[in-house]
Amino acid sequence: MGRIAIVSAMHEELAAVLALMPDEHKQMVAGRSFALGHLNGHEVVVVLSRIGKVAAATTATVLMERFGVAQVLFTGVAGGLASDARVGDVVVATEFLQHDMDASPLFPAYEVPLYGRARFGTDPALTAALALAAQSVLQQGVLDAARLQDFGITRPQMHQGLIVSGDRFVSNRRESQQLQQSLPDALAVEMEGAAVAQVCHDYGVPFAAMRTVSDRADDDAHADFLKFVTHVASRYSAAILARFFAARA
Repeated sequence: MGRIAIVSAMHEELAAVLALMPDEHKQMVAGRSFALGHLNGHEVVVVLSRIGKVAAATTATVLMERFGVAQVLFTGVAGGLASDARVGDVVVATEFLQHDMDASPLFPAYEVPLYGRARFGTDPALTAALALAAQSVLQQGVLDAARLQDFGITRPQMHQGLIVSGDRFVSNRRESQQLQQSLPDALAVEMEGAAVAQVCHDYGVPFAAMRTVSDRADDDAHADFLKFVTHVASRYSAAILARFFAARA
């Protein structure tokens, strides 16, 4: 199977995942701390991509070139765009697009120049396995009802589809509505996934990603953000990845 990379943008998103690694040891490359070890018996390297597409692309390239990873999994949080992508839901990406890529009139809006495409798909088999793990965790429940109710979460759902990425934090209703109108099939918005998807495409490395919806990408997007990441999203990430790796034993 080879070494599997687990990537998030923020430490708070990865803390619970790192706690699952009994033999973690660190290696510094390109100013990043790569944690090597095992998760449920699988060889992994866990790293923070940092925030934004350039930082994420740098991290992904180091994972390929220095650590020779065979697969990449991205986990973290995103803002919900689709009406049914509510806070506490999990979105498993089937494809990514850069919503701020626009080289028109030389190329169509959103198309990455010289690639002939705007969308980069995730690996179907890896994505299906991640979606199955997410669905199982949400159905069984890893958080108590009181904790979920703190954030207005009642019955979290799993969605699959398009996630869009851009180098700005979408945090007002006007921007959110504009994205919904121009990209009506987009489920969620974040700042790294499309860059990692493009690098994985370049290297031919299977890629899958899941994001917990932390907000509705509107004027309240900043409210209790770190609290949500710490107490909800990171625990979902750890539980889903543990289930994912257990199923591959």
